[in-house]
Amino acid sequence: MPHPAPLLVEPTTLEGWGIRLEPLSRAHASGLQAAAADGELWKLRITWVPQAEETDDYIQQLLDSQAQGQRCPFAVVRADSGHVLGCTSYHDIVPAIHRLEIGGTWYAASAQRSHVNTACKLLLMRHAFETLHCAVVGWRTDILNTRSQQAIERLGARKDGVLRHHMPRRDGSVRDTVMYSMLATEWPDARQRLLEKLKLLAPANA
Repeated sequence: MPHPAPLLVEPTTLEGWGIRLEPLSRAHASGLQAAAADGELWKLRITWVPQAEETDDYIQQLLDSQAQGQRCPFAVVRADSGHVLGCTSYHDIVPAIHRLEIGGTWYAASAQRSHVNTACKLLLMRHAFETLHCAVVGWRTDILNTRSQQAIERLGARKDGVLRHHMPRRDGSVRDTVMYSMLATEWPDARQRLLEKLKLLAPANA
């Protein structure tokens, strides 16, 4: 049965498990610079993280995309301190079929291999499926980024396939892109698995 109205994705604050996702603004610039410096993330070939002097333009590009209805970007912060840990987005929003993707995600090195990514993804997925009533949520990642692929698969997403010679990398090479998705009917089981995982990693304060 078709959805009665197109998907409407608006800036909102999501919080739980010690993490808060805030609508991205220029006020987050210095925090993003510090987070990117934690691990010199701009040196990574398989993702795109701004250098300090690129941060303002990076934020503006994301906000421009938001104004066009294509993206909804968030700053990832610690709920207790407001310390910025990174950035993530809803993107490639297709309102007519209630589809969006989660991506553009990066975290300070000190926040990696912790509960942060699981908490962020659970907050975003819960909002997408339970509040926005998405029919499907997608992910995409560089074929060379095996860590990202493993993380997406741990969420319970299914691999849809590979888009060959799909997007340019920062170094000028061209990447193949691995595509994943999760249907609304698959969300309840995935949600339960993620909640059980977070019980072992972080306070259940959501």
